[in-house]
Amino acid sequence: MNLTSLDLGIIALYLIATLAVGFWISKRASKNIEGYFLGGKSLPWYYLGLSNASGMFDISGTMWLVYLLFIYGLKSIYIPWLWPTFNQIFLMIFLSIWLRRSGVMTGAEWITFRFGEGRGAKLSHLIVVVFALFSVLGFLAYGFVGIGKFAAAFLPWQLAADPHHNEIAYGLIFTAITTIYVVKGGMFSVVITEVLQFFIMTIASIAIGIIAMMQVSPEMLAAVTPDGWYDVGFGWQLDLDWRGLLDSANQRIVDDGFSLFTVFMMLVLFKGILSSMAGPAPNYDMQRILSARTPVEAAKMSWFVNVVLIVPRYMMITGLAVLALAFFIPDLAAMGDDVDFEQILPFALSNYIPTGLLGIVVAGLLASFMSTFAATTNAAPAYVVNDIYKKYINPKAEDKTYVKVSYIVSLIFVVIGTAIGLFVPSLNDIILWLVSALWGGYTAANMLKWYWWRFNGHGYFIGMLTGMVATVPLAFVDLSPLEGFPILFAASLLGCVIATYLTPAEDMQTLMNFYQKTRPWGFWKPVIEEIQKQQPDFEPNRQFARDMSNVLVGIIWHTSLTATAIFLVIQSWDELFISLGLVAATSIYLKLMWWDRLSNEDSTVPQGQKILATD
Repeated sequence: MNLTSLDLGIIALYLIATLAVGFWISKRASKNIEGYFLGGKSLPWYYLGLSNASGMFDISGTMWLVYLLFIYGLKSIYIPWLWPTFNQIFLMIFLSIWLRRSGVMTGAEWITFRFGEGRGAKLSHLIVVVFALFSVLGFLAYGFVGIGKFAAAFLPWQLAADPHHNEIAYGLIFTAITTIYVVKGGMFSVVITEVLQFFIMTIASIAIGIIAMMQVSPEMLAAVTPDGWYDVGFGWQLDLDWRGLLDSANQRIVDDGFSLFTVFMMLVLFKGILSSMAGPAPNYDMQRILSARTPVEAAKMSWFVNVVLIVPRYMMITGLAVLALAFFIPDLAAMGDDVDFEQILPFALSNYIPTGLLGIVVAGLLASFMSTFAATTNAAPAYVVNDIYKKYINPKAEDKTYVKVSYIVSLIFVVIGTAIGLFVPSLNDIILWLVSALWGGYTAANMLKWYWWRFNGHGYFIGMLTGMVATVPLAFVDLSPLEGFPILFAASLLGCVIATYLTPAEDMQTLMNFYQKTRPWGFWKPVIEEIQKQQPDFEPNRQFARDMSNVLVGIIWHTSLTATAIFLVIQSWDELFISLGLVAATSIYLKLMWWDRLSNEDSTVPQGQKILATD
């Protein structure tokens, strides 16, 4: 790709600004570990929301979504529920509030809050730390590979004769730049730079969407897409036939396993709902929630992520897909069975983005890599320093010592993640499967911890361990992560239940303190009765029906926002007005039934009730 001096200047300016922000705020971040890891719990919810949205705007995921929209059309709005993208709805409605009420610093520290200090709690604490750190290493490895591939494809300098070594060189450069500002500035640096990165990415996304609208008419698009491509609804079969347009697309649909679309959607909903009810994994998403100033602000932050992320991102996704459909199908067809849909991005940028704007777009895409990498890097030292070093090795050190140790831990994890990334190409399928399938082992234990009083630390540890161990043999079987999820979930659930009933319940005082501070709904009757013996006027959480109805409406709202961005770019005006109507109706419902009632969640304890003292 030929970048002009103007484009390169814009990219250089972005990189300099990112580093400058990191150093500018480093003094504020290094005062103590709460300031370093959680920004001192002083950052406004809308900053955290923009930061979290930026961290989720990864270009690898974006390119996967471009591929899905290209092949599957409007039905592709459901496929990302695999992640599941609608988990942000569960977070905004109730889980962010519950999690932030704990007042802890990490997901592992939350385990101590839930299960106490017994042997089972310590084992659970340990396995959460291990899970979190393995996840961090996996994401850092893929971040390193992704940054290298992208930069080598778009920047003009050849740093090594061998293409693979050239990618490694670029990966090392951008990893080093990102590491400097993350290590120096902690959460303050991550959030502020990600806000900057988000605005750059948003400009780039909207620009690509508008260019696609100007270049491709609805008639042009209809001529290159199969029957059913515009349909949001679906039946038992997918019923998309690309014969005569792009024959290799039909084979991709078979390979993806999405032909029986109803069966696929049943599995997606099963996995998506259970994973969402388990709450956030111990990564950057959880750290943003714990960084919020209050439980209510944590909920608003999760809501804001949807508002600012979905429409701009899907304008970019749709714009790239539309440009490729209109102008790139002959090139893709010429590739035969080895068709490479990753070529859509460089094709669209090379041919349809003007000088100046191209620099902003490339800077925005670099920002998407760097923001995800930065958020992941910031999560690692929080677990090592707070949950291992401070808890077991040096509990009485000064805050500055913990911050310095955090610098070292961040650097170590970046080096290890980068080293793993060097071998990712040869281990791609296995590592991808392990990263995806790990969530099957995570879900059961982390769902039960919220909703079942009898679930204990031993049950959590065995459930997590069972799920993680069961992942290994399934990685070598011809089974997709989605198909393997029910097996992993069942194995983990069985381990949870058996271990829980074979070991004593947690100390009632610990459970009473947890319930009264967090107030989840679920199966907590024995704990509630114990609290009411001391406080007869204590009122438990009775909001299950309201929360679930809000979740259902929220998922419709979330899906309508996605559809709105797509309909806008493909210029389907009737469908656009329908989706906008759904967005408006669901927004009004959520305003009345969720937002207006958040004021009741301002404190962790209802007025007139007291937290029971723990021994």
